[in-house]
Amino acid sequence: MWIEENNQLKKSFVFRDFSEAFAFMTRVAFLAETQQHHPNWSNVYNRVDVSLTTHDAGNMVTEKDRKLAKAIDQLLP
Repeated sequence: MWIEENNQLKKSFVFRDFSEAFAFMTRVAFLAETQQHHPNWSNVYNRVDVSLTTHDAGNMVTEKDRKLAKAIDQLLP
C-alpha cells in the first residue's frame, strides 16, 4: 500500500533476492521513462524503497505520482 507522507507517495517492495529487486527496478525505470516521471528510490539487497513527488509542482503529490504508483503496482504479479 502506498502511503502519502511529507508530500511524497512512499512504498517499500521486498523480493526474494537482489536479482529480483534489480529486475523490478529495471522495469520501473523503463516505465518511468515512458511517463516522463522518475522516482526517488533506494535499493539494499532485496528491498526497494520508492518515493514519488512532482518536483515541478513544488514537490507535491500530483496525479502524475498517483498514475506512476498505479503503473508500478501493475508490474507485480
